[in-house]
Amino acid sequence: MTIFSRYLIRNVFIGFFAAAGLLIPLFTTFNLINELEDVTPHGYSWTQALLVTIMTLPRTLVDLGPFVALLGGIVGLGLLSKNSELTAIRSTGMSIFSIALVMLTAGLMINGALSVIDEWVASPMQQRALQIKNIANKQNTSGISLWARHGNEFVTVKSVDKNSQPVGIEIFRYRADRSLTSYIYAQRASTAADGSWLLHNVMQKSWKNNSETLRKSATMHWQSLFFVPNLKELTLPAGSFSVRQLNRYIGYLQRTGQPSAEYRIVLWKKLGQPILVLAMILLAIPFTFSNPRTPELGNRLAIGSIVGLFTYISYQIILNLGLLLSLNVPLTTLAPPTVLLIIALWQVYRFDRQY
Repeated sequence: MTIFSRYLIRNVFIGFFAAAGLLIPLFTTFNLINELEDVTPHGYSWTQALLVTIMTLPRTLVDLGPFVALLGGIVGLGLLSKNSELTAIRSTGMSIFSIALVMLTAGLMINGALSVIDEWVASPMQQRALQIKNIANKQNTSGISLWARHGNEFVTVKSVDKNSQPVGIEIFRYRADRSLTSYIYAQRASTAADGSWLLHNVMQKSWKNNSETLRKSATMHWQSLFFVPNLKELTLPAGSFSVRQLNRYIGYLQRTGQPSAEYRIVLWKKLGQPILVLAMILLAIPFTFSNPRTPELGNRLAIGSIVGLFTYISYQIILNLGLLLSLNVPLTTLAPPTVLLIIALWQVYRFDRQY
Protein backbone atom coordinates (compact mmCIF):
# COMPACT_ATOMS: atom_id res chain seq x y z
CA MET A 1 0.00 0.00 0.00
CA THR A 2 1.49 3.35 -1.08
CA ILE A 3 1.75 6.44 1.08
CA PHE A 4 -1.00 8.06 -0.99
CA SER A 5 -3.33 5.12 -0.36
CA ARG A 6 -2.72 5.31 3.39
CA TYR A 7 -3.32 9.04 3.30
CA LEU A 8 -6.61 8.59 1.45
CA ILE A 9 -7.77 5.90 3.87
CA ARG A 10 -6.88 8.11 6.82
CA ASN A 11 -8.95 10.96 5.41
CA VAL A 12 -11.87 8.63 4.72
CA PHE A 13 -11.80 7.51 8.36
CA ILE A 14 -11.58 11.13 9.52
CA GLY A 15 -14.63 11.88 7.39
CA PHE A 16 -16.42 8.80 8.74
CA PHE A 17 -15.86 9.86 12.35
CA ALA A 18 -16.91 13.42 11.51
CA ALA A 19 -20.13 12.20 9.87
CA ALA A 20 -20.80 9.85 12.79
CA GLY A 21 -20.26 12.76 15.18
CA LEU A 22 -22.93 14.68 13.28
CA LEU A 23 -25.54 11.97 12.69
CA ILE A 24 -25.33 9.87 15.86
CA PRO A 25 -26.26 12.73 18.25
CA LEU A 26 -29.11 13.73 15.92
CA PHE A 27 -30.66 10.26 15.73
CA THR A 28 -29.91 9.64 19.42
CA THR A 29 -31.98 12.72 20.24
CA PHE A 30 -34.88 11.25 18.27
CA ASN A 31 -34.46 7.96 20.14
CA LEU A 32 -34.44 9.76 23.48
CA ILE A 33 -37.65 11.61 22.59
CA ASN A 34 -39.29 8.27 21.76
CA GLU A 35 -38.11 6.77 25.05
CA LEU A 36 -39.34 9.76 27.06
CA GLU A 37 -42.83 9.14 25.67
CA ASP A 38 -42.85 5.83 27.59
CA VAL A 39 -41.86 7.41 30.93
CA THR A 40 -44.40 6.87 33.71
CA PRO A 41 -44.60 8.39 37.23
CA HIS A 42 -44.05 5.11 39.10
CA GLY A 43 -42.39 2.93 36.50
CA TYR A 44 -40.03 3.78 33.67
CA SER A 45 -38.12 6.90 34.80
CA TRP A 46 -36.38 9.54 32.69
CA THR A 47 -32.97 8.41 33.99
CA GLN A 48 -33.70 4.87 32.79
CA ALA A 49 -34.87 6.28 29.45
CA LEU A 50 -31.56 8.14 29.17
CA LEU A 51 -29.62 4.98 30.11
CA VAL A 52 -31.51 2.89 27.54
CA THR A 53 -30.81 5.51 24.85
CA ILE A 54 -27.10 5.51 25.67
CA MET A 55 -26.97 1.71 25.65
CA THR A 56 -28.50 1.63 22.15
CA LEU A 57 -25.88 4.02 20.73
CA PRO A 58 -23.84 1.16 19.17
CA ARG A 59 -27.00 -0.15 17.47
CA THR A 60 -27.67 3.32 16.06
CA LEU A 61 -24.13 3.48 14.68
CA VAL A 62 -24.46 0.05 13.02
CA ASP A 63 -27.86 0.85 11.51
CA LEU A 64 -26.63 4.18 10.15
CA GLY A 65 -23.38 2.66 8.83
CA PRO A 66 -24.15 3.09 5.10
CA PHE A 67 -25.44 6.63 5.63
CA VAL A 68 -22.35 7.56 7.63
CA ALA A 69 -20.08 5.90 5.04
CA LEU A 70 -21.48 8.08 2.25
CA LEU A 71 -21.08 11.33 4.18
CA GLY A 72 -17.69 10.22 5.48
CA GLY A 73 -16.46 9.58 1.96
CA ILE A 74 -17.75 12.95 0.78
CA VAL A 75 -16.08 14.72 3.70
CA GLY A 76 -12.78 12.83 3.30
CA LEU A 77 -12.45 13.36 -0.45
CA GLY A 78 -14.03 16.81 -0.24
CA LEU A 79 -11.38 18.09 2.14
CA LEU A 80 -8.65 16.74 -0.12
CA SER A 81 -10.30 18.41 -3.12
CA LYS A 82 -10.76 21.70 -1.27
CA ASN A 83 -7.07 21.83 -0.34
CA SER A 84 -6.01 20.76 -3.87
CA GLU A 85 -4.40 17.67 -2.36
CA LEU A 86 -6.57 15.42 -4.53
CA THR A 87 -5.22 17.19 -7.62
CA ALA A 88 -1.66 16.61 -6.40
CA ILE A 89 -2.41 12.93 -5.83
CA ARG A 90 -3.92 12.66 -9.32
CA SER A 91 -0.81 14.29 -10.79
CA THR A 92 1.30 11.36 -9.57
CA GLY A 93 -0.59 9.11 -11.98
CA MET A 94 -3.20 7.78 -9.56
CA SER A 95 -6.41 7.26 -11.53
CA ILE A 96 -9.96 7.60 -10.28
CA PHE A 97 -10.26 3.83 -10.50
CA SER A 98 -7.24 3.47 -8.20
CA ILE A 99 -8.83 5.92 -5.78
CA ALA A 100 -12.00 3.82 -5.90
CA LEU A 101 -10.01 0.70 -4.96
CA VAL A 102 -8.57 2.57 -1.99
CA MET A 103 -12.10 3.66 -1.01
CA LEU A 104 -13.22 0.02 -1.22
CA THR A 105 -10.35 -0.96 1.06
CA ALA A 106 -11.45 1.66 3.57
CA GLY A 107 -15.01 0.38 3.21
CA LEU A 108 -13.92 -3.18 4.00
CA MET A 109 -12.17 -1.92 7.13
CA ILE A 110 -15.29 -0.04 8.18
CA ASN A 111 -17.41 -3.15 7.53
CA GLY A 112 -15.10 -5.23 9.71
CA ALA A 113 -15.34 -2.74 12.56
CA LEU A 114 -19.14 -2.45 12.27
CA SER A 115 -19.53 -6.25 12.20
CA VAL A 116 -17.53 -6.61 15.41
CA ILE A 117 -19.53 -3.84 17.08
CA ASP A 118 -22.81 -5.39 15.93
CA GLU A 119 -22.01 -8.91 17.13
CA TRP A 120 -20.29 -8.26 20.45
CA VAL A 121 -21.33 -4.75 21.52
CA ALA A 122 -24.57 -3.52 19.93
CA SER A 123 -26.64 -6.71 20.33
CA PRO A 124 -25.80 -7.48 23.99
CA MET A 125 -26.20 -3.83 25.04
CA GLN A 126 -29.51 -3.43 23.19
CA GLN A 127 -30.89 -6.61 24.73
CA ARG A 128 -29.84 -5.49 28.20
CA ALA A 129 -31.44 -2.08 27.58
CA LEU A 130 -34.73 -3.72 26.56
CA GLN A 131 -34.68 -5.86 29.70
CA ILE A 132 -34.13 -2.77 31.86
CA LYS A 133 -37.09 -1.08 30.20
CA ASN A 134 -39.36 -4.12 30.53
CA ILE A 135 -38.51 -4.58 34.21
CA ALA A 136 -39.14 -0.88 34.88
CA ASN A 137 -42.51 -1.16 33.18
CA LYS A 138 -43.17 -4.37 35.16
CA GLN A 139 -43.59 -6.28 31.91
CA ASN A 140 -42.81 -9.97 32.10
CA THR A 141 -42.33 -10.17 28.34
CA SER A 142 -42.36 -7.88 25.37
CA GLY A 143 -46.01 -8.79 24.75
CA ILE A 144 -45.08 -11.97 22.91
CA SER A 145 -46.58 -15.37 23.75
CA LEU A 146 -44.11 -18.17 23.12
CA TRP A 147 -45.09 -21.40 21.41
CA ALA A 148 -43.33 -24.40 19.97
CA ARG A 149 -44.13 -27.64 18.20
CA HIS A 150 -42.51 -31.03 17.88
CA GLY A 151 -44.42 -33.63 15.91
CA ASN A 152 -47.96 -33.75 17.33
CA GLU A 153 -47.03 -31.96 20.55
CA PHE A 154 -47.65 -28.21 20.92
CA VAL A 155 -46.76 -25.95 23.84
CA THR A 156 -47.57 -22.32 24.61
CA VAL A 157 -46.13 -20.11 27.35
CA LYS A 158 -48.21 -17.10 28.38
CA SER A 159 -45.37 -15.08 29.92
CA VAL A 160 -41.95 -15.15 31.55
CA ASP A 161 -41.36 -13.83 35.07
CA LYS A 162 -38.47 -11.65 36.24
CA ASN A 163 -36.36 -14.74 36.89
CA SER A 164 -36.82 -15.96 33.28
CA GLN A 165 -39.13 -18.76 34.45
CA PRO A 166 -42.21 -19.65 32.34
CA VAL A 167 -45.69 -18.81 33.59
CA GLY A 168 -48.96 -20.19 32.23
CA ILE A 169 -47.83 -23.30 30.33
CA GLU A 170 -50.24 -25.21 28.09
CA ILE A 171 -49.25 -28.48 26.41
CA PHE A 172 -51.43 -30.08 23.72
CA ARG A 173 -50.89 -33.58 22.29
CA TYR A 174 -52.77 -34.72 19.19
CA ARG A 175 -53.34 -38.02 17.43
CA ALA A 176 -52.55 -38.55 13.77
CA ASP A 177 -56.16 -37.69 12.88
CA ARG A 178 -55.72 -34.32 14.67
CA SER A 179 -57.98 -35.23 17.56
CA LEU A 180 -56.82 -34.06 20.98
CA THR A 181 -55.42 -36.85 23.13
CA SER A 182 -54.24 -34.86 26.17
CA TYR A 183 -54.09 -31.34 27.56
CA ILE A 184 -51.77 -30.15 30.33
CA TYR A 185 -51.90 -26.80 32.10
CA ALA A 186 -49.32 -25.66 34.67
CA GLN A 187 -49.33 -22.36 36.51
CA ARG A 188 -45.54 -22.06 36.30
CA ALA A 189 -42.38 -24.08 35.74
CA SER A 190 -38.78 -24.27 36.92
CA THR A 191 -36.31 -24.74 34.08
CA ALA A 192 -32.98 -26.56 34.03
CA ALA A 193 -30.01 -26.17 31.71
CA ASP A 194 -30.53 -29.63 30.22
CA GLY A 195 -33.94 -28.61 28.84
CA SER A 196 -36.08 -30.33 31.49
CA TRP A 197 -38.89 -28.41 33.17
CA LEU A 198 -40.51 -29.06 36.52
CA LEU A 199 -44.15 -28.02 36.11
CA HIS A 200 -45.96 -26.74 39.21
CA ASN A 201 -49.69 -26.90 40.03
CA VAL A 202 -50.47 -29.16 37.10
CA MET A 203 -53.86 -30.08 35.69
CA GLN A 204 -53.88 -32.86 33.10
CA LYS A 205 -56.79 -33.98 30.95
CA SER A 206 -56.72 -36.99 28.64
CA TRP A 207 -59.26 -38.51 26.28
CA LYS A 208 -59.54 -42.18 25.34
CA ASN A 209 -62.46 -44.22 24.04
CA ASN A 210 -64.82 -41.25 24.39
CA SER A 211 -64.00 -40.90 28.09
CA GLU A 212 -62.26 -38.01 29.82
CA THR A 213 -59.76 -38.38 32.65
CA LEU A 214 -58.81 -35.45 34.89
CA ARG A 215 -55.76 -35.55 37.12
CA LYS A 216 -54.15 -32.86 39.27
CA SER A 217 -50.65 -32.94 40.70
CA ALA A 218 -48.32 -30.58 42.52
CA THR A 219 -45.38 -31.17 40.15
CA MET A 220 -44.63 -32.91 36.89
CA HIS A 221 -41.43 -33.35 34.87
CA TRP A 222 -41.51 -32.41 31.17
CA GLN A 223 -38.82 -32.20 28.48
CA SER A 224 -38.99 -28.72 27.00
CA LEU A 225 -39.41 -28.07 23.27
CA PHE A 226 -37.67 -24.70 23.56
CA PHE A 227 -34.03 -24.64 22.50
CA VAL A 228 -32.72 -22.15 25.12
CA PRO A 229 -32.98 -22.29 28.91
CA ASN A 230 -33.38 -18.50 29.11
CA LEU A 231 -36.80 -17.85 27.58
CA LYS A 232 -36.45 -14.08 27.82
CA GLU A 233 -34.06 -14.28 24.89
CA LEU A 234 -36.98 -15.47 22.76
CA THR A 235 -39.14 -12.47 23.72
CA LEU A 236 -36.64 -9.93 22.35
CA PRO A 237 -37.18 -8.29 18.93
CA ALA A 238 -35.38 -9.80 15.97
CA GLY A 239 -33.35 -6.64 15.37
CA SER A 240 -31.54 -7.03 18.69
CA PHE A 241 -30.21 -10.52 17.91
CA SER A 242 -26.60 -11.23 17.02
CA VAL A 243 -25.72 -13.42 14.04
CA ARG A 244 -25.12 -16.42 16.33
CA GLN A 245 -28.49 -15.94 18.05
CA LEU A 246 -30.26 -15.54 14.72
CA ASN A 247 -28.74 -18.72 13.29
CA ARG A 248 -29.71 -20.65 16.41
CA TYR A 249 -33.22 -19.24 16.58
CA ILE A 250 -33.96 -19.66 12.87
CA GLY A 251 -32.91 -23.30 13.11
CA TYR A 252 -35.22 -23.76 16.09
CA LEU A 253 -38.16 -22.12 14.30
CA GLN A 254 -37.67 -24.25 11.21
CA ARG A 255 -37.36 -27.45 13.24
CA THR A 256 -40.59 -26.69 15.09
CA GLY A 257 -42.51 -25.62 11.98
CA GLN A 258 -42.86 -21.97 12.97
CA PRO A 259 -42.57 -18.96 10.61
CA SER A 260 -39.03 -17.61 10.46
CA ALA A 261 -39.20 -14.98 7.69
CA GLU A 262 -38.80 -12.02 10.07
CA TYR A 263 -35.61 -13.44 11.55
CA ARG A 264 -34.22 -14.57 8.20
CA ILE A 265 -34.70 -11.03 6.84
CA VAL A 266 -32.76 -9.60 9.80
CA LEU A 267 -29.98 -12.16 9.27
CA TRP A 268 -29.71 -11.52 5.53
CA LYS A 269 -29.85 -7.78 6.16
CA LYS A 270 -26.69 -8.16 8.22
CA LEU A 271 -25.11 -9.73 5.12
CA GLY A 272 -26.51 -7.11 2.76
CA GLN A 273 -25.52 -4.07 4.81
CA PRO A 274 -21.75 -4.44 4.13
CA ILE A 275 -22.53 -4.38 0.40
CA LEU A 276 -24.56 -1.21 0.97
CA VAL A 277 -21.67 0.38 2.87
CA LEU A 278 -19.31 -0.31 -0.05
CA ALA A 279 -21.82 1.09 -2.53
CA MET A 280 -22.37 4.25 -0.50
CA ILE A 281 -18.68 4.92 0.05
CA LEU A 282 -18.07 4.56 -3.70
CA LEU A 283 -20.84 7.07 -4.40
CA ALA A 284 -18.65 9.69 -2.73
CA ILE A 285 -16.46 9.67 -5.87
CA PRO A 286 -19.16 11.08 -8.23
CA PHE A 287 -19.93 13.75 -5.61
CA THR A 288 -16.26 14.74 -5.56
CA PHE A 289 -15.44 14.63 -9.27
CA SER A 290 -18.76 15.73 -10.77
CA ASN A 291 -17.79 19.38 -10.25
CA PRO A 292 -14.03 19.51 -9.77
CA ARG A 293 -13.99 23.31 -10.14
CA THR A 294 -16.62 23.83 -7.47
CA PRO A 295 -15.18 22.68 -4.16
CA GLU A 296 -18.11 23.76 -1.91
CA LEU A 297 -18.21 20.96 0.61
CA GLY A 298 -21.47 22.14 2.16
CA ASN A 299 -23.45 21.68 -1.05
CA ARG A 300 -22.08 18.18 -1.56
CA LEU A 301 -22.88 17.22 2.03
CA ALA A 302 -26.43 18.53 1.68
CA ILE A 303 -27.04 16.51 -1.49
CA GLY A 304 -25.27 13.51 0.03
CA SER A 305 -27.50 13.71 3.11
CA ILE A 306 -30.59 13.64 0.92
CA VAL A 307 -29.29 10.68 -1.10
CA GLY A 308 -28.20 8.82 2.02
CA LEU A 309 -31.49 9.41 3.85
CA PHE A 310 -33.50 8.41 0.79
CA THR A 311 -31.45 5.21 0.39
CA TYR A 312 -31.76 4.37 4.11
CA ILE A 313 -35.55 4.85 4.14
CA SER A 314 -36.04 3.06 0.81
CA TYR A 315 -34.10 0.02 2.00
CA GLN A 316 -36.21 -0.21 5.18
CA ILE A 317 -39.40 0.04 3.09
CA ILE A 318 -38.21 -2.73 0.75
CA LEU A 319 -37.40 -5.00 3.69
CA ASN A 320 -40.82 -4.45 5.26
CA LEU A 321 -42.57 -5.03 1.93
CA GLY A 322 -40.58 -8.23 1.48
CA LEU A 323 -41.78 -9.44 4.87
CA LEU A 324 -45.37 -8.35 4.23
CA LEU A 325 -45.57 -9.92 0.76
CA SER A 326 -43.51 -13.02 1.70
CA LEU A 327 -40.95 -12.32 -1.02
CA ASN A 328 -37.72 -14.27 -1.42
CA VAL A 329 -35.57 -13.25 1.55
CA PRO A 330 -32.07 -13.28 -0.05
CA LEU A 331 -33.42 -11.43 -3.09
CA THR A 332 -35.21 -8.82 -0.98
CA THR A 333 -32.21 -8.09 1.22
CA LEU A 334 -29.31 -8.42 -1.22
CA ALA A 335 -30.74 -7.13 -4.51
CA PRO A 336 -31.10 -3.40 -3.55
CA PRO A 337 -27.54 -2.97 -2.18
CA THR A 338 -26.10 -5.03 -5.06
CA VAL A 339 -27.88 -2.88 -7.65
CA LEU A 340 -26.64 0.26 -5.89
CA LEU A 341 -23.10 -1.13 -5.85
CA ILE A 342 -23.28 -1.80 -9.60
CA ILE A 343 -24.50 1.77 -10.17
CA ALA A 344 -21.65 3.12 -8.05
CA LEU A 345 -19.08 1.04 -9.96
CA TRP A 346 -20.52 2.23 -13.27
CA GLN A 347 -20.22 5.84 -12.08
CA VAL A 348 -16.61 5.24 -11.10
CA TYR A 349 -15.91 3.73 -14.53
CA ARG A 350 -17.58 6.69 -16.24
CA PHE A 351 -15.62 9.29 -14.29
CA ASP A 352 -12.40 7.31 -14.75
CA ARG A 353 -12.88 7.47 -18.52
CA GLN A 354 -13.97 11.11 -18.43
CA TYR A 355 -11.23 12.60 -16.22
